Amino acid sequence: MWCCGNAGIKSEGGRLVTFPLSSSCKLKIQLGDITQWFVDGSSDAIVNPADDGMLGGRGADGAIHMAAGPELLAACYEVPEVRRGVRCPTGEARITKGYNLPASHVIHTVGPIYGKSSNLEKELRSAYRNSLRVTKENSILYIAFPAISCGVYRYPHDKAAKISISTVKEFAKEFKEIHFVLYTDDIFKVWLKKAKKML
Repeated sequence: MWCCGNAGIKSEGGRLVTFPLSSSCKLKIQLGDITQWFVDGSSDAIVNPADDGMLGGRGADGAIHMAAGPELLAACYEVPEVRRGVRCPTGEARITKGYNLPASHVIHTVGPIYGKSSNLEKELRSAYRNSLRVTKENSILYIAFPAISCGVYRYPHDKAAKISISTVKEFAKEFKEIHFVLYTDDIFKVWLKKAKKML
């Protein structure tokens, strides 16, 4: 590892950058495929940016379901509907096992569709916050997020990065590591730039 300009920040080849979030927790921002991420396969979870039906979809949601295998879809069907066709309303979170994924659990959350809500920031912050709460309640020590709502839901990357980083800071003493695993180089650079300003 080599140190970047900011004290305490470390980088591995520019693709994984570590920030001290607290004395006991690290924030790691990396370029990669979240379906391949894990720490120990027993106390780790990835976050799935699901739709409110939790039955798989496009983008990261579809990739996670494909990698986890049909057992994940079956488990999602078992999650009770809160109203017809809705298992996880926007801003809330649910948990399942990871099945064929290397991570032990999946935290399913629904972010807002940009331009279709008057409470966009509140809903996106709730998606991160409730994901972290569910993770903590299940004694998971390591969690990895994608850029929630930044794909097909079109949330502006800069705004989303600011909300996500400020929200995970609230849980800095609750986990060993919080990761952002970002699939494209442009989103990775936005998160990295924002983290250097905020941390």
